[in-house]
Amino acid sequence: MDTRKESSETLRNKCAACYRQYNRMEHLVEHMKVNYHSVHEPRCGVCGKHCRSFESLREHLIGPLPKVECARVFSVRGCSICLNIFDSNAAVRYHRAACQYTRAAPMPMGSITGRAVSLACKMVGGGSDGSVDLCARVCLTGEDENVIFQTYVKPTAPVTNYRYEVTGIRPEYLRDAMPLKIAQRRIQEILCNGEPLWKLRPRSYGRAKILVGHGLDHDLERLGLEYPAFMIRDTAKYPPLMKTSKLSNSLKYLTQAYLGYDIQTGIQDPYEDCVAAMRLYIRMRSQAHPRDYNSGSGEAQNNYPAWRQRELERMSPEELLALSASDYYCWCLDY
Repeated sequence: MDTRKESSETLRNKCAACYRQYNRMEHLVEHMKVNYHSVHEPRCGVCGKHCRSFESLREHLIGPLPKVECARVFSVRGCSICLNIFDSNAAVRYHRAACQYTRAAPMPMGSITGRAVSLACKMVGGGSDGSVDLCARVCLTGEDENVIFQTYVKPTAPVTNYRYEVTGIRPEYLRDAMPLKIAQRRIQEILCNGEPLWKLRPRSYGRAKILVGHGLDHDLERLGLEYPAFMIRDTAKYPPLMKTSKLSNSLKYLTQAYLGYDIQTGIQDPYEDCVAAMRLYIRMRSQAHPRDYNSGSGEAQNNYPAWRQRELERMSPEELLALSASDYYCWCLDY
């Protein structure tokens, strides 16, 4: 541990979000330009430190080398699922009953808006070695976790590996399955909900549905579908849910870590994947973030232009943080 005394200069140049310290104010300004700290980042409930992801916050609280005081408080008053701090151990026990889901746990009715649809697919193998993914089963569910559409899909190429141990799919299930073209049309109708795709605009969706899932780029490609990126909420690519190395976590890990139950323990059901992805989306959407977000667009922009350099260097760390905007679209803005 570094026991050197912190100088008044480095304390003045201490980032108000992540608490990194700099010898010169211009170095702090450069740090703020590239880190995009914002009110949407996960924060430690003990010391208030901003973290880039929930995995980073988890390491800060219960990792191999946690912050000692924060870890001590969290061990008594913290929830290991949502990583929030509560007033007492009794409050944590009461909270956990609602925070930890089971496979059959109903979604709290107050969070349902009906604007999102979750999609998951199961693939069989094609090609000479069975490594080519072919969509053979698809499921769509709503925010109420009821099935909207579910079917086996007839692959467009010969199947050489049914991957039964994972998919549970047998040849007879696909013999009279729905043709891919019809499945495409049905899914497109559900997602667009009568709204032409060319009319969709960011922040103004009309009747169209927000599409939720895990690894949706791959699923949509295998289905031969296109959908606007601003309408997609992918738990594999959402920065707060990614690893500290900025790589994707598996849906199985995210469900166990942030919902508190296990999935994909045997033959995998796309309905179970749909429900898990939707619950993760709703949990992220329900984050209690301030609404005075200065850009609200989720675009990579902040208020640190070069011509303001002298002005910025005279600001306090708190004033610099107030200017900072996130470089990703926070799902809480879907409300």
